[in-house]
Amino acid sequence: MRKKILVTGAILGCLAVILGAFGAHALKKVLTIDQLNSFETGVRYQMYHALLLLFIGVAPYISAKAQKLIYVFILWGIILFSGSIYLLATKDVTGFDISTIGIITPIGGTLLIVAWILMIVSFFKLKTDKIA
Repeated sequence: MRKKILVTGAILGCLAVILGAFGAHALKKVLTIDQLNSFETGVRYQMYHALLLLFIGVAPYISAKAQKLIYVFILWGIILFSGSIYLLATKDVTGFDISTIGIITPIGGTLLIVAWILMIVSFFKLKTDKIA
């Protein structure tokens, strides 16, 4: 599972860099400032959580069960949160309007929050203060 978490985190981080560059260069010409800011928010949160996956993947003091749960919540959170933001921000360009199901953005955000809470709970369950 650790390898899967690490590979996913690295891929999502790489995609965040690519999407950030795409937004800064190609989309800059076709999106409004507000749309660009929204797109950048999606990129930023994707990168934050890609980095969190890399941390989870190397943290020896987080149980395998907690790692798996956190992984699932982060992955789906990124897909729903950042993914919906990308689609909402580019709807004028793509013609793909998901505004009617815009509830998926806060659902994705909630999944990301749950992942953080699961990590906090796993830290409280540590048997010792010594990590190394």
